[in-house]
Amino acid sequence: ECHFTNGTEKVRFVERLIYNRMQDVMFDSDVGEYVGFTPAGEKWARQANSNPQWMEYQRTVVDTYCRHNYPI
Repeated sequence: ECHFTNGTEKVRFVERLIYNRMQDVMFDSDVGEYVGFTPAGEKWARQANSNPQWMEYQRTVVDTYCRHNYPI
């Protein structure tokens, strides 16, 4: 999900991983890391946060995905 405030001045990217109507993990570009909400989600968040290449990619999604697709 891309959230735009005041055009592209403030852009926020949120990725939610949901299974069986329960949110397990969430990435928020304002926080800059994954947060787990269930025991399994906490494990997945630790694994994702420990991979520096993946985290660098996730942090740049705001520019490459959200701002790029704003005109659409």
